[in-house]
Amino acid sequence: MKRLFSKCISIALITLFLQLSCIQAASGLSISEERKVGEKLLYTVRTAFPLLDDPDLVQYLSSLGQEVLEVAGLQYFDYHFFIIKDDEFNAFAAPSGLVFFYSGLIGSMKSEDELVSVLAHEIGHVAKRHLAGQVEKGKIIGAASIAVALAALALGGGEATQALLTGSMAVSQSANLHYSRKHEEEADLMAYGWMKKMQRNPEGQKTMLDTMRRVSRYRSDKLPQYLLTHPNPEARLDYVQALLKIDEAVLQSLTENDNFEFLRFKYRILAESAESDVLRENLIAIMGDKTVSVHEKTMAKYGLSQLERRVNNFTKSLDLLDEVIATLPDKQIFQSDRGVLLYTAGNYIDARAVLEKACNVNGKDMYSAFYLGKTYQALGEMNKAQTLFSTVSYALPEYSKVYFELGKIATFKKQTSVASLNLGKYYLYEGKLKLAKFSLRNIVKDKISSEQERADAESLLEMIERLEEK
Repeated sequence: MKRLFSKCISIALITLFLQLSCIQAASGLSISEERKVGEKLLYTVRTAFPLLDDPDLVQYLSSLGQEVLEVAGLQYFDYHFFIIKDDEFNAFAAPSGLVFFYSGLIGSMKSEDELVSVLAHEIGHVAKRHLAGQVEKGKIIGAASIAVALAALALGGGEATQALLTGSMAVSQSANLHYSRKHEEEADLMAYGWMKKMQRNPEGQKTMLDTMRRVSRYRSDKLPQYLLTHPNPEARLDYVQALLKIDEAVLQSLTENDNFEFLRFKYRILAESAESDVLRENLIAIMGDKTVSVHEKTMAKYGLSQLERRVNNFTKSLDLLDEVIATLPDKQIFQSDRGVLLYTAGNYIDARAVLEKACNVNGKDMYSAFYLGKTYQALGEMNKAQTLFSTVSYALPEYSKVYFELGKIATFKKQTSVASLNLGKYYLYEGKLKLAKFSLRNIVKDKISSEQERADAESLLEMIERLEEK
């Protein structure tokens, strides 16, 4: 009977998957229209959301996203991943591959597999163009109104939402931007299959859905937007559990992840976003819990070190971090953290030595590179700083702060056109289009500017014109 039940479930799930796979791609927006929406939203997210965009955090989240995309196959869009500093239990994917996580949702997670399961689920929605299909062409003026509606959808209520929903058109659009049960099933099945291909345990998908179910029960008076737009956690949990039962033997052979990178990522985010007294109590409780592993206690101590850095208790932060390094001496990234801490405390000489070594060990570590550039800048070594910031801008072209630093150095060196170009990029990525236009027009007017600088400025001005189209 047990074998027959398992076989019946297998047939039912295969049938469901085949039916879902035959669903046509959404036709509400064309791909080119969806790209236009995505471009506009990409350049305005910083005006709508407080982002945690430190290179270290963005690189980690993006690396996991790319891991999913490698097994997901060819995509219509380039993907961009963002972390919103807010304690809401929320995540969402905007059309054309913009994926947002709230710090509150990440704080609720216990493993990297849980994070990857949500990433894969959101990528599934984008790949099948679910939201694009919800937009009714006859009710929109252009990409701007959709971008506003999406931002309002993500915020899920309150004054910030009302400020964004300034027109009835945006209101009507946001009301329609939600997922059907069929959409959720399709995204869940895609995420489950991708996790298996990645040799990751889909058990993380189950535990994440279980968390969603608990949140929906205990917060029924005011559900988080994630649960309103991603419905049916109970039903979704049932069929994911059925899949796990079928694959039980295969999944037992998967290597267990120690979650080091995830826990470091999680605690860095919480140290920047959570209420400090509450977080401190929670971390101290973990460190004193006899049922918790030594590894988890060490990572909680790391989180406490990051929290002490945030509140400018640098001596305590350094002591805690050195204890963590003594316990996990093979984790080179802690040296980067140490260098950043020394820089933040104003100990530039020691910071330079530590960060230079970190950059030599890992040339792709833009976290160390950016802060080494800041350290060189503080020490007056402007050429070295400029070189490093240029490297960071190449690796992370949407990281607005690096253009601000490049603009400051160019101003110091009296490179007027270079300063204006970088400040124009900074304002552009901050969503401050009027200031971006002002800086870029100075280059076009400046007779001293090189031909390449004028061409770059004109290209960016053309982009801004597209972004301002109604």
